Amino acid sequence: MRTVQFCELATELNDEVRETSNERRIQAFFKDALLDYQQVAALLSRFLPPGEVSLSLDRTEWDFGQCQVNILCITACVGKVGLPLYFEMLDNKSGNSNYQDRIDLLKQCVRLLGKARIASVIMDREFIGHQWLTWLQKAEIPFCVRVPKHHTITLRNGETYQAEELMAHQSTRYFQNAIVDGVRVNVAIRRLANREMLYVIGTHFAKQLPHIYRKRWTIEVFFQSLKGRGFKLEGSHLRSLDKWKKLFALVCIAFAICLSLGREFLDKTQKVAIKKHGYPAKSTFRRGLDWFRQYLKGKHQADFDRLLKLFLRRVERTGACDYQLINIIG
Repeated sequence: MRTVQFCELATELNDEVRETSNERRIQAFFKDALLDYQQVAALLSRFLPPGEVSLSLDRTEWDFGQCQVNILCITACVGKVGLPLYFEMLDNKSGNSNYQDRIDLLKQCVRLLGKARIASVIMDREFIGHQWLTWLQKAEIPFCVRVPKHHTITLRNGETYQAEELMAHQSTRYFQNAIVDGVRVNVAIRRLANREMLYVIGTHFAKQLPHIYRKRWTIEVFFQSLKGRGFKLEGSHLRSLDKWKKLFALVCIAFAICLSLGREFLDKTQKVAIKKHGYPAKSTFRRGLDWFRQYLKGKHQADFDRLLKLFLRRVERTGACDYQLINIIG
């Protein structure tokens, strides 16, 4: 299945009972089941490669009738896609997150991964502000964030400029130890091909900032995979944020499984078709999703069971999460 609508899932759940009974079972799960979201994050973290990881912070939202779904999410960059770790439902009429929302979410991520493992927190223009950036600096968490072009820059000589003024005669400028939003940061400004301005600040060396910022797109790829390109999450008819949070958690686990299948098995054993434009015919995630759907229809049983055993051994060695949650995917 490539949809999370309960009526569609019910047709695949159990052939031995009526579809209406299957649908009632699904509804009962989302009404009564309790998920430990710390355990969900611990499980998701086991799909990460070893070593440092760059994190992307962003929001996604959509409306279903009077229900507004607004999710603040942190993903880890894994190749060209983001692997979800933590998320929170924002009950604020689809408005931006505030700095305390971001701090609370990132603190959980730091507790899970450890500060030393976080290479950078990468964000778009929504995630700015003196209190938020000051907290990141005091917490000694590296960051890279795009800034709206109207934000002024105070250079080391004390002179203050608009970004447009600094780019009047050049296509790229770098500044160390400048002040933006009252915070001392490094700055990179580029004039893009469409004449738009890329204005990025952070704690990394100025010349590194544009390259680091490109990794932010991985969280957009993740959001796309959960929606029309993967599980069609926005097609759900749920009207409760509590149920939405459960659904999002389970879809994140399904996404991690499919991505891992693509990375650890399919990309290493099968040739990837490349189209004329130079990109693969299917993404790593989509290949894993298609393969997993075939498994649910009775194919690839031995291969999947072998991969699942390897994963469970890894979890058991690290004590990452309890087996009640693992039973959901096993």
